[in-house]
Amino acid sequence: MYIGEYYHSFDEKGRVNFPAKLREELGEQFVITKGLDGCLSAYSMTEWERMSAIVAGLPQAKARDLKRFMFSAATVVNPDKQGRVLVSPTLRAFAKITKDIAVIGASDHVELWDKEIWIERNAAMDSDDIAKAMDELGF
Repeated sequence: MYIGEYYHSFDEKGRVNFPAKLREELGEQFVITKGLDGCLSAYSMTEWERMSAIVAGLPQAKARDLKRFMFSAATVVNPDKQGRVLVSPTLRAFAKITKDIAVIGASDHVELWDKEIWIERNAAMDSDDIAKAMDELGF
């Protein structure tokens, strides 16, 4: 399970120091792709292969947009010896990430957010809305 919230900055080459704890759990190689709500999502190779198999089994007519969204900008990354990963300009532009980044654990995957967008989004979360969602999910 991926948990925690970490803040880092991109260097001039588009690399970011990926948190060691999350890097260990994701493995030596993992996938970063477009995520929901304007963030990026990182998946272990095992989870990526599981999800890919599910999507591949869906009817083309129903899944074509999902396939395009998930796979068009997906990148396999290998952290370097300093734990940095290169995030493509396409992915950074999609998530509106300029310099500072929030890397958060989101249970079954990791999310990468522009730091300011994450802080604003996190501050906008209303405890009543969270409680309502928990009730709907049976918590």
